[in-house]
Amino acid sequence: MILSEIADIKQTPQRLAIIEYLESNKVHPSALDVYKAVSERFPTMSFATVYNTLEKLKEKGLLIELSIDTGKKRFDCDTRPHHHLICVKCREIFDVFTDFILELPEDEFHGFDIIGNHVDFYGICKKCKEIEGSDLELNKD
Repeated sequence: MILSEIADIKQTPQRLAIIEYLESNKVHPSALDVYKAVSERFPTMSFATVYNTLEKLKEKGLLIELSIDTGKKRFDCDTRPHHHLICVKCREIFDVFTDFILELPEDEFHGFDIIGNHVDFYGICKKCKEIEGSDLELNKD
């Protein structure tokens, strides 16, 4: 995000810290994750400030809201078209920038004009597999 893209949003130190956090973290954080990280620098900042800033950035198209986690919105500041790998154990999300050509049978269109797609892949990440592997080693007895 460049400052000219957010020129019409009041640029408080807290909002700039939120944007800085989003730009430097590719972890697809929730509003609570952002709040916890940024409130270390701004302990008097409210959760509402974080939530409202995220909503303003989303409205401007500078942030994408992900509905991957039930009960918790996650945010992605990379607005380029891409897909996601999601670990079913730790819920970490990884970006995938490979294009996939998906053929949808015409009888499945239901009158839609298809303008894009998004694919979520689910599995177990390397870190969780290593933890599982070490747990299996410990439980061999």
